[in-house]
Amino acid sequence: MQNEKTTTHDAEHDPRNDDILIWVNGELRPRAEATVSVYDSGFLLGDGMWEGLRLHRGKWVFLDDHLDRLFAACRTVGIDIGMDRAGILAALNGTAAANAMTDNVHARLMITRGVKVKPFQHPSLSRSGPTVVIIMEHSKPAPVIRAGVRLATVPQVRGLPMSQDPKLNSHSKLNCVIACLQAEEAGADEGLMLDPHGFVNTTNACNFFVVRKGEVWTSTGDYCMNGITRAKVIDLCRANAIPVYERNFSLVDVHAAQEAFLTGTFAGLTPVAEIDRKPMPAVDGPVTQRLRGLYEDLVERACT
Repeated sequence: MQNEKTTTHDAEHDPRNDDILIWVNGELRPRAEATVSVYDSGFLLGDGMWEGLRLHRGKWVFLDDHLDRLFAACRTVGIDIGMDRAGILAALNGTAAANAMTDNVHARLMITRGVKVKPFQHPSLSRSGPTVVIIMEHSKPAPVIRAGVRLATVPQVRGLPMSQDPKLNSHSKLNCVIACLQAEEAGADEGLMLDPHGFVNTTNACNFFVVRKGEVWTSTGDYCMNGITRAKVIDLCRANAIPVYERNFSLVDVHAAQEAFLTGTFAGLTPVAEIDRKPMPAVDGPVTQRLRGLYEDLVERACT
């Protein structure tokens, strides 16, 4: 049993991150000076979209997939990024070069509706164009992640698309923060969230998979962020004769599983050690390990 809290974003400490340069609307600023206005719509309302990206051997992993999702989300909510794909790539590469970063790097690309003329909700009050920020850190997953994370099923659910579509990677993450707090109160690292119908959905930060009798199960994707890594793992299963199902399933199915793992851009595949204080029969089991190897090979091929 683990005693210390583990998260899916645990990274090895790197002192170089103390002096990073951050891209803010076309300017590279020292970390302590990289600020946005208190009138910014992202600060006031969580009105914005973001992407997490990984730089591996000098190349952005699955960049087109991330930009497809970003542009689609911004179009959905009427945010004009003010840059095309080439402009975003130039900003990412410029920030990486300024920080002498080539490998084991995580970037958070953030777009908000911009600065408002008054601190109120209406989108038309943002009149000066979007705010674009890139935070880039030396970030290598900590070995403790391989020991597995602890999950607790939480009462906070992922909502319906007509309330706040969970497919939008929005700045407004309070729903997920509440789930994380509930998990922490239950002595776990992350919250396992259900969908509005009570089926198992996702965690507060990552997509969730179980392995049952050699089959890989994940949610339908109707009520969760459709992660890039999630999609790649599903594709890898299909390409390598590993039975995979996007389906509705309940906690009974979860607790009967032999393995469970999470997927995300930062850590790839993260094993689950326990769910609701029940230890998993296999932590980082054979299917999880095989899929991690296939995924890491895919990343290498994508970056050659």
